[in-house]
Amino acid sequence: MIGEDFNITKSRIYLKIAIGLTLIGLTNCGNSNKTLNKVQKAIDKPNIIFYLADDQDVYDYGCYGNKKVNTSAVDRLAKEGMLFTNAFTAQAICAPSRSQLFTGKYPLKNGCFANHTATKPNIKSVTARMKQLGYEVVLAGKSHVKPSSVYQWDREWQPVPKKGVPRDYIPLDSIEAYFKTSNKPFCMFITSKYPHAKYFEVEHANKEDIKWYPFNSDKKDNKDFVNKKAGYYKSIEEDNNQIEHVLKYVDDYLGDNTLFIYSADHGVSGKFTVKDIGLKVPFVARWPKVIKPGTTSSQLIHYTDVLPTFMDIAGGKATDDMDGKSFLSLLKGEDIQINEYVYGVRTNQNILNSEVFPSRMIRNKRYKYIRNFNALEVVKQNLTGKPQVDYFIKRGATAFKKEPFEALYDLQNDPFEQHNLAKNPELNSMKENLKKAMFSWMKSQGDILNKTIGNMPIITPKGNKGFKLDQDTPTRTIPDAVKNTLKKGDYIVIEHW
Repeated sequence: MIGEDFNITKSRIYLKIAIGLTLIGLTNCGNSNKTLNKVQKAIDKPNIIFYLADDQDVYDYGCYGNKKVNTSAVDRLAKEGMLFTNAFTAQAICAPSRSQLFTGKYPLKNGCFANHTATKPNIKSVTARMKQLGYEVVLAGKSHVKPSSVYQWDREWQPVPKKGVPRDYIPLDSIEAYFKTSNKPFCMFITSKYPHAKYFEVEHANKEDIKWYPFNSDKKDNKDFVNKKAGYYKSIEEDNNQIEHVLKYVDDYLGDNTLFIYSADHGVSGKFTVKDIGLKVPFVARWPKVIKPGTTSSQLIHYTDVLPTFMDIAGGKATDDMDGKSFLSLLKGEDIQINEYVYGVRTNQNILNSEVFPSRMIRNKRYKYIRNFNALEVVKQNLTGKPQVDYFIKRGATAFKKEPFEALYDLQNDPFEQHNLAKNPELNSMKENLKKAMFSWMKSQGDILNKTIGNMPIITPKGNKGFKLDQDTPTRTIPDAVKNTLKKGDYIVIEHW
């Protein structure tokens, strides 16, 4: 071990000598100042690490107010860096959420707006963008994005099986070895499979050990739910162990010029919805000598802002077709608005429990507007006259019969969205302004939906891919009378899926 550490130190000394000699040589060249600046910028570029957990509510962290779950590693990051209280993803499901991080574009624009689907093949992702700026781009852990032509990682390590735990681990050995030997700026996404179910099995859990919220307090006396929640908490703690290992490697092998961001792809309690319990995400950043320790930002930021921020840090600039904006100014301590609005998408098709019930959302810092395009209130207007299509349209509306056509929430006074104010005349002007902005955004995204009631598309990947509405899945059975009845012309086929 001593010899290994000596070799690492020796190689770094040689690297510094080489850089020094390069700088000396450059000062004797005709264009020395210009070239010197380029070399110095390469030396100064920070390493960037983004740690992404899987299916964890923003409410289930000590630093976000839940002291009943062990998230000491993330809590440490918050003490040493900046905690964001208004960070969002646009879609509360795995692949669409990740596609935004990697492209700087909302799901509808990048093409991955249903789970298990691909981004458009002409998209330039983080791998291309950051390579152009001199970075090596690495994925360590779960992927769930495609195609490989868009996501061309310099290095990619798969999750590693581990005995005695319910999920595979991140590739800790590969991460540590890379940190030890890296000799150029890198951007690494460490993507955990925790705490996503399957959770640890817990029996006889105590409901007093769980923190309850308005959206789940009715289940306090449900023993199965309490046991499952306790298993989820234990899975969070297991992920905390992984993060602690990674932070130790960062501290041991990397310098202060390392930006470390922690987040989780979406909330589990609001999965597939456009409620904050699904779309609001934890977001904590540490960057010694840049971010002031123990600070908080309430500015609206979004997953689409991550790649533009990384490009800004690397000396580049977001392209005009990206939806996101750099929030580097926030990391440096400026409290300025990044986004007036953030947006949300719910597809509900091409999943195990597929139903026709699409939604869109717009939100500012205080108010949120939601439209559920196939709510029971408007389902008759969505019918097509084709019995096989109308069966699934009516089925979708019935499956979500408690969800209204329109919803408006005052998040300052009602953070868990319990009181719909859509029919409050005093807020009509706010509702109309939000609607107008949302429909304008939808048009800019090339959305398959619009403000016209009666436009209710059924979508599918081409061929036999994905989960079809008229076919059984492991969690849903379709009546024989309508099984395999949807034909070409009934669907909109999303070719790149």
